[in-house]
Amino acid sequence: MSQPERNPERILRRLDWTVIRRLDGLLQGDYRSMFQGFGLDLADLREYQLGDDVRSIDWNVTARMQVPYVRRYLEDREVTAWFLLDLSPSVDFGTVKTRKRDLLIDLVGVLARLLTRHGNPVGAVLYDGKNERLVPARGGRIQVLRLLHELDASPRLRRTPPTDLSLLLQRAFQAVRRRSLVFVVSDFLSTPGWEVPLGLLTQRHEVLAVRLVDPREMELPDIGSVFFEDAETGEQLYLDTHNARFRRRFAETARKRESDLQASLRSAGVDTFTLSTEGDLVDSIVRFATLRRRRKRSPAAFNKRRPGLEVVRR
Repeated sequence: MSQPERNPERILRRLDWTVIRRLDGLLQGDYRSMFQGFGLDLADLREYQLGDDVRSIDWNVTARMQVPYVRRYLEDREVTAWFLLDLSPSVDFGTVKTRKRDLLIDLVGVLARLLTRHGNPVGAVLYDGKNERLVPARGGRIQVLRLLHELDASPRLRRTPPTDLSLLLQRAFQAVRRRSLVFVVSDFLSTPGWEVPLGLLTQRHEVLAVRLVDPREMELPDIGSVFFEDAETGEQLYLDTHNARFRRRFAETARKRESDLQASLRSAGVDTFTLSTEGDLVDSIVRFATLRRRRKRSPAAFNKRRPGLEVVRR
């Protein structure tokens, strides 16, 4: 989008026409590959198999039988979804056409619309780099409009302390008690330490990490000598991007950070869904749904072949 849309109703109408209708056609209305409820009625017990969720192990039966057993539940189609949203200044980075914040707003609008359309409640925890704000989980179209309004009305802060995602994750861990589907939407440009609260969150909920990226964060274009300003601290650096050696070091550092981030997310046991400012939202969601469908059909084989999911539009 070239200009910010200030009307949540207009944003939702645009998403209905340009994204959700296309998804309905491509996914044929089957969103179970992305959204699955958590049943509470015990169906039966069976021996543990490679790829089963260790959280479903029945330790009492396991102790008696001396063999790991897991509980199987009757499937409950209803799921409560929560969006943990990083609105720190770094998400305002991007091009004149699309910024990471635009991606965040569109994704939340689309997923919230799909979920509430099937009777599921959605809520959110918003974090702007300084404070966290809770939007209680509710259902219906009005709730989608409320989320869009909250996002659109969130101020674009010019100066904040360095982003600390652990504050957002800890707030969610305290507030969201019932097992839910949790989307952590962030560029993950944060001070260290968020891995521990993310791991705690995955023990209680099904967590999906949605990464917001811009290609210029991985490779600098050759645009000559320019000033760069840290979006959060305001620190400025004068750099010569015409220097090939500097651009190469920048790319190597970015790749190292990318590798470390992927390792942290895999260690926490979360699926990773990456959105690029130069990508297509519909295409990325369809790819992600396909990967999750394949993983649920054969979790052991899929995890062995590809530990961790990543969807990147190139």
